[in-house]
Amino acid sequence: MNTPTVLKKILARKEEEIAERLQKKPIEQLIELASSAPACRGFKAAVEAKVKAKQPAVIAEIKKASPSKGVIREVFEPAVIAKSYQQGGATCLSVLTDQDFFQGHDSYLQQAKAACNLPVLRKDFTIDPYQVYEARCLGADCILLIVAALSDEQLKGLNQLAQKLGLDVLVEVHDETELERALRLSGEFLLGINNRNLHTFDVSLETTFKLLKQLPDNRLVVTESGIHTINDVQSMLAHDVYAFLVGEAFMRADEPGEQLAELFSHQ
Repeated sequence: MNTPTVLKKILARKEEEIAERLQKKPIEQLIELASSAPACRGFKAAVEAKVKAKQPAVIAEIKKASPSKGVIREVFEPAVIAKSYQQGGATCLSVLTDQDFFQGHDSYLQQAKAACNLPVLRKDFTIDPYQVYEARCLGADCILLIVAALSDEQLKGLNQLAQKLGLDVLVEVHDETELERALRLSGEFLLGINNRNLHTFDVSLETTFKLLKQLPDNRLVVTESGIHTINDVQSMLAHDVYAFLVGEAFMRADEPGEQLAELFSHQ
Protein backbone atom coordinates (compact mmCIF):
# COMPACT_ATOMS: atom_id res chain seq x y z
CA MET A 1 0.00 0.00 0.00
CA ASN A 2 1.32 3.44 -0.93
CA THR A 3 0.43 5.08 2.36
CA PRO A 4 1.76 8.53 3.21
CA THR A 5 4.37 9.20 5.87
CA VAL A 6 2.10 10.50 8.65
CA LEU A 7 -0.30 7.61 8.21
CA LYS A 8 2.62 5.15 8.06
CA LYS A 9 3.96 6.49 11.35
CA ILE A 10 0.54 6.28 13.00
CA LEU A 11 -0.04 2.72 11.78
CA ALA A 12 3.42 1.52 12.86
CA ARG A 13 2.83 2.93 16.34
CA LYS A 14 -0.68 1.46 16.40
CA GLU A 15 0.71 -2.05 15.82
CA GLU A 16 3.06 -1.57 18.79
CA GLU A 17 0.22 -0.23 20.92
CA ILE A 18 -1.98 -3.25 20.18
CA ALA A 19 0.88 -5.61 21.13
CA GLU A 20 1.31 -3.71 24.41
CA ARG A 21 -2.41 -3.87 25.17
CA LEU A 22 -2.55 -7.59 24.40
CA GLN A 23 0.08 -8.14 27.09
CA LYS A 24 -2.06 -6.33 29.66
CA LYS A 25 -5.45 -7.69 28.60
CA PRO A 26 -5.70 -10.82 26.43
CA ILE A 27 -8.23 -10.76 23.60
CA GLU A 28 -10.17 -13.63 25.23
CA GLN A 29 -10.98 -11.30 28.10
CA LEU A 30 -12.29 -8.63 25.70
CA ILE A 31 -14.37 -11.18 23.78
CA GLU A 32 -16.04 -12.22 27.02
CA LEU A 33 -16.66 -8.62 28.11
CA ALA A 34 -18.02 -7.68 24.68
CA SER A 35 -20.55 -10.51 24.81
CA SER A 36 -22.26 -8.91 27.82
CA ALA A 37 -21.89 -5.25 26.79
CA PRO A 38 -25.10 -3.15 26.77
CA ALA A 39 -26.94 -2.71 23.46
CA CYS A 40 -25.57 -0.03 21.14
CA ARG A 41 -27.41 3.26 20.69
CA GLY A 42 -27.84 3.04 16.92
CA PHE A 43 -25.36 5.42 15.31
CA LYS A 44 -26.24 4.71 11.68
CA ALA A 45 -29.99 4.80 12.38
CA ALA A 46 -29.67 8.23 14.05
CA VAL A 47 -27.80 9.66 11.05
CA GLU A 48 -30.21 8.11 8.55
CA ALA A 49 -33.29 9.44 10.35
CA LYS A 50 -32.03 13.02 10.08
CA VAL A 51 -30.96 12.68 6.47
CA LYS A 52 -34.29 11.12 5.51
CA ALA A 53 -36.01 14.17 7.00
CA LYS A 54 -33.69 16.41 4.91
CA GLN A 55 -32.13 17.81 8.08
CA PRO A 56 -28.39 18.07 8.79
CA ALA A 57 -27.06 15.05 10.70
CA VAL A 58 -24.10 16.41 12.64
CA ILE A 59 -21.47 14.04 14.03
CA ALA A 60 -19.73 16.38 16.47
CA GLU A 61 -16.14 15.54 17.30
CA ILE A 62 -14.37 15.64 20.66
CA LYS A 63 -10.70 16.14 19.83
CA LYS A 64 -7.91 17.71 21.89
CA ALA A 65 -5.14 17.76 19.28
CA SER A 66 -4.05 16.57 15.82
CA PRO A 67 -0.71 15.91 14.07
CA SER A 68 -1.24 18.82 11.68
CA LYS A 69 -2.58 21.43 14.13
CA GLY A 70 -1.07 20.46 17.49
CA VAL A 71 -3.24 21.19 20.54
CA ILE A 72 -6.63 22.48 19.39
CA ARG A 73 -8.35 22.79 22.76
CA GLU A 74 -6.42 23.50 25.97
CA VAL A 75 -9.30 23.16 28.46
CA PHE A 76 -10.55 19.71 27.57
CA GLU A 77 -13.46 18.13 29.46
CA PRO A 78 -15.14 15.43 27.35
CA ALA A 79 -18.28 15.20 29.51
CA VAL A 80 -18.85 18.97 29.42
CA ILE A 81 -18.27 19.04 25.65
CA ALA A 82 -20.65 16.10 25.10
CA LYS A 83 -23.44 17.85 27.03
CA SER A 84 -22.78 21.06 25.11
CA TYR A 85 -23.02 19.19 21.79
CA GLN A 86 -26.26 17.49 22.78
CA GLN A 87 -27.80 20.84 23.74
CA GLY A 88 -26.54 22.31 20.45
CA GLY A 89 -28.40 19.69 18.41
CA ALA A 90 -25.71 17.11 17.56
CA THR A 91 -26.98 13.83 16.11
CA CYS A 92 -23.98 11.74 17.22
CA LEU A 93 -20.55 12.17 18.75
CA SER A 94 -17.08 11.22 17.51
CA VAL A 95 -14.41 10.82 20.19
CA LEU A 96 -10.68 10.56 19.44
CA THR A 97 -9.07 7.77 21.45
CA ASP A 98 -5.62 7.71 19.80
CA GLN A 99 -3.11 8.82 22.45
CA ASP A 100 0.17 9.31 20.62
CA PHE A 101 -0.90 11.53 17.73
CA PHE A 102 -4.22 13.08 18.84
CA GLN A 103 -3.79 13.18 22.64
CA GLY A 104 -6.96 11.12 22.95
CA HIS A 105 -7.83 8.46 25.50
CA ASP A 106 -10.28 5.57 25.87
CA SER A 107 -11.66 7.19 29.02
CA TYR A 108 -12.69 10.27 27.00
CA LEU A 109 -15.15 8.10 25.06
CA GLN A 110 -16.56 6.66 28.28
CA GLN A 111 -16.89 10.10 29.87
CA ALA A 112 -18.61 11.55 26.79
CA LYS A 113 -21.03 8.65 26.45
CA ALA A 114 -22.00 8.74 30.13
CA ALA A 115 -22.74 12.48 29.91
CA CYS A 116 -25.33 12.30 27.12
CA ASN A 117 -27.69 9.95 25.28
CA LEU A 118 -26.17 10.33 21.80
CA PRO A 119 -24.57 7.45 19.85
CA VAL A 120 -20.76 7.60 19.88
CA LEU A 121 -18.10 6.80 17.25
CA ARG A 122 -14.71 5.62 18.45
CA LYS A 123 -12.40 7.67 16.23
CA ASP A 124 -9.17 5.73 16.01
CA PHE A 125 -7.04 3.80 13.54
CA THR A 126 -8.67 0.39 13.63
CA ILE A 127 -6.40 -2.24 12.09
CA ASP A 128 -6.91 -5.31 14.26
CA PRO A 129 -9.85 -7.37 15.62
CA TYR A 130 -8.56 -6.63 19.14
CA GLN A 131 -9.61 -2.98 18.69
CA VAL A 132 -13.10 -3.92 17.52
CA TYR A 133 -13.75 -5.94 20.68
CA GLU A 134 -12.14 -3.13 22.67
CA ALA A 135 -14.46 -0.54 21.10
CA ARG A 136 -17.50 -2.65 22.01
CA CYS A 137 -16.28 -2.97 25.62
CA LEU A 138 -15.63 0.77 25.89
CA GLY A 139 -19.21 1.55 24.93
CA ALA A 140 -18.65 2.72 21.34
CA ASP A 141 -21.67 2.45 19.05
CA CYS A 142 -19.68 2.77 15.82
CA ILE A 143 -16.08 2.32 14.66
CA LEU A 144 -14.09 3.97 11.88
CA LEU A 145 -12.42 1.94 9.12
CA ILE A 146 -10.02 4.02 7.01
CA VAL A 147 -9.65 2.40 3.58
CA ALA A 148 -6.19 3.97 3.06
CA ALA A 149 -4.94 2.18 6.19
CA LEU A 150 -6.23 -1.31 5.39
CA SER A 151 -5.93 -4.12 2.86
CA ASP A 152 -9.12 -5.47 1.27
CA GLU A 153 -8.86 -8.53 3.48
CA GLN A 154 -8.55 -6.43 6.65
CA LEU A 155 -11.44 -4.19 5.59
CA LYS A 156 -13.71 -7.14 4.98
CA GLY A 157 -12.80 -8.93 8.22
CA LEU A 158 -13.04 -5.90 10.49
CA ASN A 159 -16.32 -4.77 8.91
CA GLN A 160 -17.86 -8.22 9.36
CA LEU A 161 -16.66 -8.51 12.96
CA ALA A 162 -17.98 -5.07 13.90
CA GLN A 163 -21.40 -5.81 12.46
CA LYS A 164 -21.47 -9.20 14.19
CA LEU A 165 -20.87 -7.42 17.51
CA GLY A 166 -23.69 -4.95 16.84
CA LEU A 167 -21.41 -2.01 16.06
CA ASP A 168 -22.11 0.35 13.19
CA VAL A 169 -19.23 1.11 10.82
CA LEU A 170 -18.13 4.35 9.18
CA VAL A 171 -15.96 3.47 6.17
CA GLU A 172 -13.76 6.41 5.18
CA VAL A 173 -12.46 7.11 1.66
CA HIS A 174 -10.57 9.97 0.05
CA ASP A 175 -10.29 9.11 -3.65
CA GLU A 176 -11.91 7.07 -6.42
CA THR A 177 -9.76 3.96 -5.90
CA GLU A 178 -10.62 3.87 -2.20
CA LEU A 179 -14.29 4.44 -3.00
CA GLU A 180 -14.33 1.46 -5.36
CA ARG A 181 -12.77 -0.70 -2.63
CA ALA A 182 -15.30 0.47 -0.04
CA LEU A 183 -18.26 -0.25 -2.28
CA ARG A 184 -17.16 -3.87 -2.61
CA LEU A 185 -17.84 -4.40 1.11
CA SER A 186 -20.96 -6.30 2.07
CA GLY A 187 -23.47 -5.38 4.74
CA GLU A 188 -24.77 -2.02 5.83
CA PHE A 189 -22.27 0.73 6.63
CA LEU A 190 -21.99 4.50 6.56
CA LEU A 191 -19.76 5.91 3.82
CA GLY A 192 -17.55 8.82 4.82
CA ILE A 193 -15.66 11.04 2.39
CA ASN A 194 -12.66 12.70 4.02
CA ASN A 195 -11.88 16.04 2.40
CA ARG A 196 -8.41 15.93 3.98
CA ASN A 197 -5.67 14.46 1.82
CA LEU A 198 -3.68 12.11 4.08
CA HIS A 199 -0.61 12.59 1.87
CA THR A 200 -0.44 16.37 2.38
CA PHE A 201 -3.07 17.07 5.07
CA ASP A 202 -4.52 19.71 2.72
CA VAL A 203 -8.29 20.02 2.75
CA SER A 204 -10.63 20.54 -0.21
CA LEU A 205 -14.41 20.22 -0.16
CA GLU A 206 -14.18 19.41 -3.87
CA THR A 207 -13.20 15.88 -2.81
CA THR A 208 -16.77 15.21 -1.68
CA PHE A 209 -18.30 16.78 -4.79
CA LYS A 210 -15.99 14.79 -7.08
CA LEU A 211 -16.70 11.42 -5.45
CA LEU A 212 -20.45 12.06 -5.29
CA LYS A 213 -20.45 11.77 -9.09
CA GLN A 214 -19.37 8.11 -8.76
CA LEU A 215 -22.32 7.26 -6.48
CA PRO A 216 -26.03 6.66 -6.97
CA ASP A 217 -28.17 9.71 -6.12
CA ASN A 218 -29.70 8.08 -3.06
CA ARG A 219 -26.43 7.01 -1.41
CA LEU A 220 -25.99 8.56 2.03
CA VAL A 221 -22.58 10.18 2.43
CA VAL A 222 -20.91 11.69 5.49
CA THR A 223 -18.64 14.58 4.54
CA GLU A 224 -15.62 14.83 6.87
CA SER A 225 -13.09 17.66 7.47
CA GLY A 226 -13.05 21.23 6.22
CA ILE A 227 -16.53 22.34 7.29
CA HIS A 228 -15.97 25.73 8.96
CA THR A 229 -18.54 28.21 7.64
CA ILE A 230 -22.25 28.49 6.89
CA ASN A 231 -21.26 28.65 3.20
CA ASP A 232 -19.47 25.30 3.52
CA VAL A 233 -22.61 23.76 5.01
CA GLN A 234 -24.87 25.27 2.37
CA SER A 235 -22.66 24.10 -0.49
CA MET A 236 -22.94 20.52 0.85
CA LEU A 237 -26.71 20.75 1.26
CA ALA A 238 -26.95 22.05 -2.31
CA HIS A 239 -25.33 18.76 -3.37
CA ASP A 240 -27.80 16.76 -1.22
CA VAL A 241 -25.17 15.95 1.40
CA TYR A 242 -26.87 16.12 4.78
CA ALA A 243 -24.44 14.24 7.04
CA PHE A 244 -21.41 16.05 8.46
CA LEU A 245 -18.49 15.11 10.71
CA VAL A 246 -17.13 18.33 12.20
CA GLY A 247 -14.44 18.73 14.85
CA GLU A 248 -11.98 21.59 14.70
CA ALA A 249 -14.55 24.32 13.97
CA PHE A 250 -16.36 23.38 17.20
CA MET A 251 -13.30 22.59 19.32
CA ARG A 252 -11.85 26.07 18.83
CA ALA A 253 -15.06 27.72 20.11
CA ASP A 254 -15.57 28.60 23.79
CA GLU A 255 -18.92 26.79 23.69
CA PRO A 256 -18.75 23.97 21.11
CA GLY A 257 -22.50 23.30 21.21
CA GLU A 258 -23.36 26.95 20.58
CA GLN A 259 -20.97 26.98 17.63
CA LEU A 260 -22.70 23.85 16.29
CA ALA A 261 -26.13 25.46 16.61
CA GLU A 262 -24.85 28.62 14.93
CA LEU A 263 -23.27 26.77 12.01
CA PHE A 264 -26.34 24.64 11.30
CA SER A 265 -29.24 26.86 12.43
CA HIS A 266 -29.57 28.61 9.08
CA GLN A 267 -30.63 25.46 7.25
